[in-house]
Amino acid sequence: MKKYIPNPINIDGIELSSELTELTEAMAKNIHEVWAAGRIAEGWGYGNERTDKEKLHPGLVPYEELSEQEKEYDRATSISTLKLIMKLGFEIKK
Repeated sequence: MKKYIPNPINIDGIELSSELTELTEAMAKNIHEVWAAGRIAEGWGYGNERTDKEKLHPGLVPYEELSEQEKEYDRATSISTLKLIMKLGFEIKK
């Protein structure tokens, strides 16, 4: 098997406007909701610790109940997605 080397598009230097910065939190919440809905559809449920065999995960709670560290993961995903959209030359307007 050939070794996979990820090569994401460089988004360094892309700055988000204040309006887009506000959008990142809504996107982060939705990213979590999509992830959680997928897990639940696969038969996962809430558990204090992640247990793959029993399909339990501590992250299956509303976004507002996540730790800041867990929220940061979703925020980083939304920020990088918005920056990529801009890097590719698209505009985001309300």
